[in-house]
Amino acid sequence: MSDSAISASDVKRLRDQTGAGMMECKKALQESGGDFDRAQEILRERGLAGVEKRKGRVAGDGVVDSYIHGEGRIGVLVEVNCETDFVARTAEFRELAREVAMQVAALSPRWVSRDEVPEDVVESERKVYAERARQLGKPENVLDKIVDGMLQAFYKETVLLDQPYIRDDSKRIDDLVKDVATKVGENVVIRRFVRYQLGEEA
Repeated sequence: MSDSAISASDVKRLRDQTGAGMMECKKALQESGGDFDRAQEILRERGLAGVEKRKGRVAGDGVVDSYIHGEGRIGVLVEVNCETDFVARTAEFRELAREVAMQVAALSPRWVSRDEVPEDVVESERKVYAERARQLGKPENVLDKIVDGMLQAFYKETVLLDQPYIRDDSKRIDDLVKDVATKVGENVVIRRFVRYQLGEEA
C-alpha cells in the first residue's frame, strides 16, 4: 500500500489503540494493506504495542539534562525519567532529554501536561474565549465548540506534551516520548523542567 493511501487519521487511530509510535503505526498499516487488526498483530509481534500499558509502571530512573542557548541568554534544566539505569544510558533516551530541553528553550511552555494546568486557569481562559466569541457575534449554540477549539490552541502553546516538535511540526512532543518508549520498551516520562531567561522576572 502506498504512503498516500495511509491517512494521518488512520495512523492516529492505530496509535490511540496500541500506544505505539506514529512511524511504527504507519509502517504496520502499510504492511497490512490498511487492515487494522493485522496492523495491531504486526505491532504486537514486534513488541511495539503496549506503551499505554507501561504508563502505570514506576519510572524512577532517568537523567537531568541542561541546554544553554543564545550565548548564555536562555538556560533550561529538564528531568526525564525511565524505569532502569540501563535505558537511562542509551543514546535514544539521552537524545530525547536533549531535544526536550531545546524545545523548552525555544517555545517556553508553562506546564508539562494538561493535568498540571490549574483548573482556575482553564476556567479563566474559557470565559475570555466565550466573551471574545460573543463580541464577534457568534451564536450561543456554537460557543462551546468555539471555546473548545481555542482551548486546544492554548494547550498547544503552553503545554509541553501538546506542543508541535520544533524539528518536525507534524509531531507533538508526546509523540516523541511515545516513540522513544516504544524503542526502549519502558515507561518514559517528562517529569519537570525549569527555564531561565536573562533579565526575566522569576
